[in-house]
Amino acid sequence: MWFPDRRWYLVLAALAAVAPLAIVWPPAAAVFLSLDLLWVLAFLVDGWRVAGVDIGAIDIRRLAPPAFSVGRPLPVTYHWRQQQGRALVLRIREVFPSPLLPVAGRERRLILPSGEDLREEVMLRPWRRGKAEGGTIHLRVLGPFGLCWRQTRRALPWRATVYPNLVGASLRTLPTQAQRRREAGFRSVRRIGEGRVFESLKEWVPGEDTRTIDWKATARRGKVMARQYEDERRQQVLLVIDAGRMLTAEVDGRPRLEAVVEAALHLAHSAVEHDDNIGLLVFADEVQQFLPPARGRRALRAVLDALAAVEGKLVEPDYPAAFAYLAARNRKRALTVLFTDVIDRTASEALVAQVGTLRPRHLPLAVTLRDPSLERLAVARPVTADQAFERAAAEELLQSREAALVDMRGRGVLVLDVAPSGASAAVVEQYNHLKRRGVL
Repeated sequence: MWFPDRRWYLVLAALAAVAPLAIVWPPAAAVFLSLDLLWVLAFLVDGWRVAGVDIGAIDIRRLAPPAFSVGRPLPVTYHWRQQQGRALVLRIREVFPSPLLPVAGRERRLILPSGEDLREEVMLRPWRRGKAEGGTIHLRVLGPFGLCWRQTRRALPWRATVYPNLVGASLRTLPTQAQRRREAGFRSVRRIGEGRVFESLKEWVPGEDTRTIDWKATARRGKVMARQYEDERRQQVLLVIDAGRMLTAEVDGRPRLEAVVEAALHLAHSAVEHDDNIGLLVFADEVQQFLPPARGRRALRAVLDALAAVEGKLVEPDYPAAFAYLAARNRKRALTVLFTDVIDRTASEALVAQVGTLRPRHLPLAVTLRDPSLERLAVARPVTADQAFERAAAEELLQSREAALVDMRGRGVLVLDVAPSGASAAVVEQYNHLKRRGVL
């Protein structure tokens, strides 16, 4: 496809502007007509010459970061090279993956010399998390006369991953590794029971549990030896995210699910810093993602990658199926942190009943997000009758919601009811409190 350049239109407009002179001087009409024909012919010749450019021979290589983070612009590097015998003037528009926006505008202009490498940096700003594909490059090549553009496109696909905002995650981590090890040593208690870690062997004393006797060590040493155990220092933290309709609503223009994802990320980061195992379950009307508990930076990277793809669905979450799925795949005791919300006891009956089933094997912690706008409405002074009805409805909703939270607490579930803006700090602080108390 060919398009005239702006300069071609300007000269054509200038010829049209002086054309009325032919009324005063009739011989000039033939001159203006000849000039018009020559100008059109120049455009056609320029188009014919630019048609000979082999677009496929232009080498384009893209070097993109492995991942982006919301709110942190990063450069994407392009390497261009062509062997057409002359410099090429290019206008470029690229279809970037949907979570990315170019900082300097969507159109770029390059002068590409022949036989030389040209390096280009394009700064991209991630405006939301997620995974998406893009990469189609729309090119316009200018003819040698500078009158005609030839438009074509090149497929250069790539898949971009945008993680949640990572700023502050490391700042919310708790004590240092060395300090945690010292504290763990001070709190070390040797005792027998399920979920304990072998510490050493000792001679068995009559009156102790015979189940601790190590018969192989007894045979080797010729006297009765028993195993000693100590508290297990590495616990499991399971992040359970309800991606159903409850968290799709917005608070102050931001989806509540985004606050949940950031809070889950910060909690995962803190758990890894404490050398705990972390796992993830995301569900709505069906289980969307599951990561079994694992330790270390590799586990954190897997959770981070899964959180980037979490999307809310306007469906009723299937709590029985989700908790049955979790129970079948993780039997070891864990701090199970459920990110969700409740409306009232009736609407949240299934949630309240299912969270209670985690006891006593697991330690459930329900993180619910308050709606600040609803709270403001419940305390606002009404001026009209409509405002009075709105305030009464808001108060009734808040009372019903509090009754559902009280019901969960009565079933042995820890409840953390926070505003979306403070969810990250509150969840990490609660995790730190539970670690200090040793209730995991």
